Amino acid sequence: MSDPQPAPAYRRLFWRSAEHLWFALGTLGLGFASGEPLGLLIGAAAYALVHVYLPDSGWFRRRADARLAITEQSADALRTAEFETQRTQLLDQLSAERRRRYQALGAVCRDISAASAEAGSGELALSLDTRLRKLDELLWTYLRLLTIEQSLETYLETERREQLAATTTAAEEEVAALDLELSASPVAGAPADPARETRKKLLASRRERLAALHQRLARVAQARANNELARSEQERLVEQAKLIRADAVAHKNAEALGARIDLSIEHLAETNRWLSDLAEFKDLTAQLPAVPAGSMFNPPPLSRAANSVPQKS
Repeated sequence: MSDPQPAPAYRRLFWRSAEHLWFALGTLGLGFASGEPLGLLIGAAAYALVHVYLPDSGWFRRRADARLAITEQSADALRTAEFETQRTQLLDQLSAERRRRYQALGAVCRDISAASAEAGSGELALSLDTRLRKLDELLWTYLRLLTIEQSLETYLETERREQLAATTTAAEEEVAALDLELSASPVAGAPADPARETRKKLLASRRERLAALHQRLARVAQARANNELARSEQERLVEQAKLIRADAVAHKNAEALGARIDLSIEHLAETNRWLSDLAEFKDLTAQLPAVPAGSMFNPPPLSRAANSVPQKS
């Protein structure tokens, strides 16, 4: 589930362990307590032998490995809990229609899991279990795409209500009129005209406003393109999952099914790279943590607020 870890540094672990403390007390401590040079010498020798041989002993390594496993399990549980909290929040924020689409894809993945359980056994089943984690990655990517699509739709709808294109056209006409008005040279020898100077300041201000409007238009165009790509990627992931399900049900061959999963989801890396380039959605670029295979198939229970407040799709 996770990448292979390097072998523990048992001697370093021994220095920080309770076993080191107890053996130090039992050797050096008793040697000092004896008050005899011979006792101190024996205690020091015993401590040296313990320090040389005990860290490499099977007894200490088993105890150290058990403690490391408990620590790793606790860290994994914490990461999984944090991820589940984030996933629940994302699902709660989705519209009802988008939650329905996510649940529908989860049902497809459950069908694949059920069919693959019938198809594989032994080493093939283990290999397939690894590939099923890729379906978890697919669902996590799909959830992020739904969230991004909804955010972009909200942003685009806000800009549409403000009639940004019409406002920009009117601003361009105003700037052109002011520019034409001020392009005429003042009469030679005439005193300075305060009103003309004010109009120049007005023109500069309106030009800056127009530049801001053009920037907004550019962002709208980029958001529209991103939204179209997000929708397209959602549709691609759904169709790929359904193709995997069709192969799983029709063939029931673990090796062939695993190869189909590998082939069908190879574009996920490219999708994830695109998602990571969206600066405004940096909180959605986290990769799926090491969770049990199939964890993404069943959506967590939605909050009371998500169940009671309808949202636009």
